[in-house]
Amino acid sequence: MDYSAQEVMQYAREADVKMIRLAFCDVFGRQKNIVIMPRELERAFGYGIAIDGSAIAGFGGAVRSDLMLRPEPATLTLLPWRPETGKVVRMFCDIYYPDGAPFECDTRAILKRAVAEAEKRGVVFTFGPEMEFYLFKNDLQGEPTKLPHDQAGYMDIAPEDKGETVRREICLMMEEMGILPECSHHEEGPGQNEIDFRYAGAVAAADNAVIFKSIVKTVAARNGLTADFSPKPLKEKAGSGMHVNFAVRSRNGEDCMSMAIAGIMDKIEGLTAFLNPCRESYERLGGNKAPGYISWSSQNRSQLIRIPAAEGEFKRAELRSPDPAANPYLAFALLIYAGLEGIEKKMQLPESADINLFSATPQVLAKFRRLPESLEAAKAAALDCALVRERLPEELIKMYCT
Repeated sequence: MDYSAQEVMQYAREADVKMIRLAFCDVFGRQKNIVIMPRELERAFGYGIAIDGSAIAGFGGAVRSDLMLRPEPATLTLLPWRPETGKVVRMFCDIYYPDGAPFECDTRAILKRAVAEAEKRGVVFTFGPEMEFYLFKNDLQGEPTKLPHDQAGYMDIAPEDKGETVRREICLMMEEMGILPECSHHEEGPGQNEIDFRYAGAVAAADNAVIFKSIVKTVAARNGLTADFSPKPLKEKAGSGMHVNFAVRSRNGEDCMSMAIAGIMDKIEGLTAFLNPCRESYERLGGNKAPGYISWSSQNRSQLIRIPAAEGEFKRAELRSPDPAANPYLAFALLIYAGLEGIEKKMQLPESADINLFSATPQVLAKFRRLPESLEAAKAAALDCALVRERLPEELIKMYCT
């Protein structure tokens, strides 16, 4: 619901709310929070709650370290895994300096600016990420191992699929928090799972991705397991992707989807360091259905961008290179900017690659540009990308690229 600050304070009084988590992410998309009591809500909405930015990755050093969290009331969510008596709720926050100036490395604010620019141009982007994850057993001390929860394969069923009950619990908790799951299944790797959820506007979709991770990790822990969202947790098994489904619509009725896709393909080398931000990411790319080349096609999972078989409101494109280590706020913002550049310049898509690139000959593959093959190559491409330099603050680029 679209709560106001006054409605949040009234709800806290009437619903026995005892703690409020003010949530935000560091520059790498890792969720953080500070907990306040209901009596501090008025101060939080009016002035903000101070945090030490020097202790957060990418938020600066000891000099000018104070930052303020100001909660966005419309993001109020009850945490269903906390007690019914003495409820705990959570809101996402905007980050400011004490003088009221926006904090430039707040990636949620960066995404908001991208959305505002798209709206100014009469274009609306919606996103639906698909995040894969592994479930691993814990040892006797409760520490995670690399022993998968099961040995099932793609879309297997119980009893081989031991993740079925865990996924059910995750889906029910998602619904309680206002995220609508569409489907869930066992993935290709042992102990690997996927849950897809409904499309949303860019900021809501990124919020949902962050919430989804916290739900999965919480439910896994309650079942004596550890959820792993790294891109390649098991060297010889399938990696985990964060396939980004997106749709682009113009308010004037112009068919701008193909131009946006062309813009993303044009800039993808420079964006890869942010979509695939860790060394493991490049062990995943190029194999097990993860793309290695810059191409597109319909219904073809060997491509960077796949156009699924869907019509009308369900028509979309699927970018298959990102992985769950990406910060969704930053990923969606960069995709919006690249898409807008494609629309502005009326870029045309290259010819579709209706072949299996995983089995193609070297002569065929030589016709396509490659995605960066290492983190170092991706960082170099990012530093050389005009869009990245124009749209992201220098300090954030340094965090990713140096």
